[in-house]
Amino acid sequence: MIPPPKNTKQDPNTMTSTRVPHNADMGVMTTGAGIPVTDNQTSQTAGYYGPVLIQDFHLIDKLAHFDRERIPERVVHAKGAGAHGYFEVTKDISHLTCAKFLSEVSKRTPLFARFSTVGGESGSADTARDPRGFSVKFYTEEGNWDMVGNNTPIFFIRDPSKFPDFIHTQKRDPRTHLKNPDMQWDFWSHVPESLHQVMILFSNRGTPNGFRHMHGYSSHTLKLVKEDGSFHYVKWHFRTNQGIKNFKAGEAAALEGTNPDYATQDLFEAIERGDHPSWTVYIQVFTEEEAMKMKYNPFDVTKVVSQKEYPLHEVGRMVLDRNPENYFAEVEQAAFSPSHMVPGIAPSPDRMLQGRLFSYPDTHRHRLGANYLQLPINRPINKVLNHQRDGPMCTTDNGGRLPNYEPNTFGGPHDDHKALDVVPVKVNGSEGHHTYKLADLDFDQPRALYNLLSPEERQNLVENIAASIGAAQIRIQHNVVPHLKRIDPDYGSRVEAILKENNPEY
Repeated sequence: MIPPPKNTKQDPNTMTSTRVPHNADMGVMTTGAGIPVTDNQTSQTAGYYGPVLIQDFHLIDKLAHFDRERIPERVVHAKGAGAHGYFEVTKDISHLTCAKFLSEVSKRTPLFARFSTVGGESGSADTARDPRGFSVKFYTEEGNWDMVGNNTPIFFIRDPSKFPDFIHTQKRDPRTHLKNPDMQWDFWSHVPESLHQVMILFSNRGTPNGFRHMHGYSSHTLKLVKEDGSFHYVKWHFRTNQGIKNFKAGEAAALEGTNPDYATQDLFEAIERGDHPSWTVYIQVFTEEEAMKMKYNPFDVTKVVSQKEYPLHEVGRMVLDRNPENYFAEVEQAAFSPSHMVPGIAPSPDRMLQGRLFSYPDTHRHRLGANYLQLPINRPINKVLNHQRDGPMCTTDNGGRLPNYEPNTFGGPHDDHKALDVVPVKVNGSEGHHTYKLADLDFDQPRALYNLLSPEERQNLVENIAASIGAAQIRIQHNVVPHLKRIDPDYGSRVEAILKENNPEY
């Protein structure tokens, strides 16, 4: 049996973790305009049996606001949970970056972290077989750095042009509105670069035991930059201090039916009882020259960078110690964008990262509005000064009397030419569609991963893969199995044997 998350059973009259004290009088109820409400439970009518009066503004206001409570959910990573905490520097890396929040040992930076599934809707199970989003917003003195990663060091695709198509295959069939294994496996069979991530997905790592017992990764290669513009490439690793724990397929499926909010509940209750989850933060470091000599392209997010050749270097630790007071305000409205990088951190040429630099803030503008960075959870702790004005739901002084243009003779904010938003990197080549060509190298790392698995882990992987592929059409199964055999003949043959056993027409 799977133990449920520990539940702090309290007298509901004294419970304070999710409610205010019993019968607490918080003051007079008002409308949104601050006007006292006479009766919140009875509408105005023309007599006892008469119709409701349209002059009952409180009723109209209450219903109209209720009709508009839902905002568009995230197109991906819709189901998630979050918490507040801090990052503390434990090792000096000031020789690698001018980022002030990394400038000295013991320095602490407040943060907000959000964990999520990828493909499901906001009401879906958070124990589903799916990658997990792992995003952290660092509130630094130089602005917000958003580390927008996953619980896997790689991803399914390496060109952003494929992203909408890929996500469509993970969502619902446009005809039936059902999840469709034909769509998933048809896409993966035509994009075999994805099979490295698919292997992780269908191992037990695809069903982690909550959000506390999983690692996090930047996945993409980033840069750490010094004041003189010199830089090193890095990959970020957040390694859980709670230990890795995963569910087997049957356990995860059972929880989907009995407690689809298992991971959300587990994180909340752990923090509430003082069991604060933490992650030790590391980086892999390599130079531009080393990047150009690597066997595997370090800007191809379907590949890992060898930890034997480029070992992990400790940077600090992340601790989550405070739950949100309001889920909508702090978790649902949280907006993470890979493009939010403080001085000392910069992007790499990773194509998927480059696509995300645009896509993420754009989807936030659609979901939350042009002024989403004014929301308290997204607002930086340093002062914001620019010429952006107006727009829906502007909640600041909108720049006051300052001019909204430059150059001008009246004053206003000035540029900081030392901010290092562009790092000089030599680029050569002609314009065009430079397609990644599938090569034997694309099967090396999945093969190495398969060989690292224990016999039990291999069996779980094979059974999980076969169960999923077996729900797709046979012609699609025939497309997939040769790729699995190319990874490892044992891998593909074992999956094929189960498919044949379960379907004589294979």
